[in-house]
Amino acid sequence: MPLRARTVTASLRRSLRCLHLSFCSFSLSKSQFSANCHEFLPWLERKAESAVSSSLFIGKSSYGRSLFASKTIQTGDCILKVPYRVQITADNLPPEIKSLIGEEVGNIAKLAIVILVEKKMGQGSEWYPYISHLPQQGEQHNTVFWNESELELIHPSTVYQETIDHKSQIEKDFLTIKRVFESFDVSFEDFTFKDFMHACTLVGSRAWGSTKGLALIPFADFLNHDGLSEAIVMSDDDKQCSEIIADRDYAPGEQVKVQFDVPKHDPLHDMKLELLQRNIVPHPEDMEDLTYPVNTFSIKEVKSDRGKGKGLPQSLRALARVLSCATSQELYDLVEEAAQNDGRLARRPLKDINREIQAHLMLLSVFIQLIEERNAIIMSLGSCHSPLFCERLPVRRIMAQDLLHGELRILKSASAWLENYCVSLT
Repeated sequence: MPLRARTVTASLRRSLRCLHLSFCSFSLSKSQFSANCHEFLPWLERKAESAVSSSLFIGKSSYGRSLFASKTIQTGDCILKVPYRVQITADNLPPEIKSLIGEEVGNIAKLAIVILVEKKMGQGSEWYPYISHLPQQGEQHNTVFWNESELELIHPSTVYQETIDHKSQIEKDFLTIKRVFESFDVSFEDFTFKDFMHACTLVGSRAWGSTKGLALIPFADFLNHDGLSEAIVMSDDDKQCSEIIADRDYAPGEQVKVQFDVPKHDPLHDMKLELLQRNIVPHPEDMEDLTYPVNTFSIKEVKSDRGKGKGLPQSLRALARVLSCATSQELYDLVEEAAQNDGRLARRPLKDINREIQAHLMLLSVFIQLIEERNAIIMSLGSCHSPLFCERLPVRRIMAQDLLHGELRILKSASAWLENYCVSLT
């Protein structure tokens, strides 16, 4: 079927940055296979009444259960095809529970309840072969499980605050759901906060966007992190199935969030803040279920330091131009220019070249500070000179290193582009 007949759902973008195919070029020994993994795919295909994949098999990596390529996979290949009827969505909630849960509880929490309910049923659950393959609490390294000292390793990253906010949201959802369960004859005693948090992290790290919101797609959610490629899920409503497509090579940490504030001592603070909130505030699509400051921007690696700065949001550069204004007349001029063009504030280079340079140097100083913070943490983690030493490092320490190195690469690429841009103007 041609690509145009399929739709890529907008809510997938968050998942696309989290779920990466583990394409390995080596063979696994029998001891590396998960117990009963060989039974999982046949069960799923019986339930789906169709073939799911001939390109992948399940094995164990250093990060837990993963999918491995069983043959050469090219960019654009369909590696998985999973019917809607074997996907778990909020529609799988027991009716008596679903009717009592309001909109204040998000899809992540609703899917977490499904996991808890099915898990409690044990082998009596129709989803037991799937639920039993999900990682156990001790096997997860989601940052919500990190202790205070472990979180300090990634303090410079916005992942630090996101983790705190995420855990707070889980606690809020738990209290809401607990009241629901207590309102009728279903015991909630077996579901502790730790159980609920574990279920939420399973959903948050594995669920894909679908036409029904978030969905757990058995087998597809064994795709693991290794930074080699990115997968795209395509929904085919005619065939009532989701297809997972191998997209392209890419490196870990492709996206970094940065915050940029209006200085409180700025005499035009209130005027600038009002203009920014009305015209420039970003609305990232991956902020569902979490609250982020309105001054948060996502940046990607700038592939060429002499190109057009693709990877730096135009809204971020516009904000820098607004902040560089020294008089109210300069701000009025920006508003008038926007009205005469496409209505977007400060999306074009400032007419005053010196002011344009100043705006981008302001951005550059922010990136340099972020680079210095990450370098300091990386140095404190110590260098890893031998494979044996690397293997002994705790998984979370390695995760922190990988995260910071990925963000560092992105920030350095953005800084290089900003430097060249300022030089080109002079």
